[in-house]
Amino acid sequence: MAKEMTVVPVTLEGRHVRLEPLAKAHVAGLAEVGLDEELWRWIPTQVRTAEEMAAYIETALEEQARGVSLPFAIVEKATGRAMGSTRYGNIDRAHHRVEIGWTWVAREWQRTAVNTEAKYLLLRHAFETLGCIRVELKTDSLNEKSRAAILRIGAQHEGIFRNHMITASGRIRHSAYYSIIDSEWPAVKARLESRLNSHGS
Repeated sequence: MAKEMTVVPVTLEGRHVRLEPLAKAHVAGLAEVGLDEELWRWIPTQVRTAEEMAAYIETALEEQARGVSLPFAIVEKATGRAMGSTRYGNIDRAHHRVEIGWTWVAREWQRTAVNTEAKYLLLRHAFETLGCIRVELKTDSLNEKSRAAILRIGAQHEGIFRNHMITASGRIRHSAYYSIIDSEWPAVKARLESRLNSHGS
């Protein structure tokens, strides 16, 4: 029988981005850049105030304590400024599977290499260190921008989970599911590295 994965807090460094374990110390920095309604449009949790950001981080840390999530702050290496957050969620140690999601990047850093490099660091750690055989990604079925971005990474669309979540507005969300499996990682890795290099990173 396969050995269970060991998933522990870790700092992942790229050229522009550092993913560091999310902590209460990140509340102020994330609140400074993250209280933007548009950022949370597609996320079931709404964060509009510093108090709600603190609660969002508290929930993530509780999930980490239960072993189901591993949340990160996305930090700009050059300045040390927090830019957003992402995490491994739905961690399944027995079946060597994680989901990458709960990702948001403040508007100032959107359309830069930040999100691509964060995904690259998380995928590389998942496949090459944790030994995952599957990484899942999901998004609101109506979020065309996110769906296109996930496909550009090289993930495969698996289908729609209907009536999957109830959003903060009360709308019933269908979720589009995607995955990358271990045999696909070398090609996905090459694609992401090529994109990061073309960003002049």
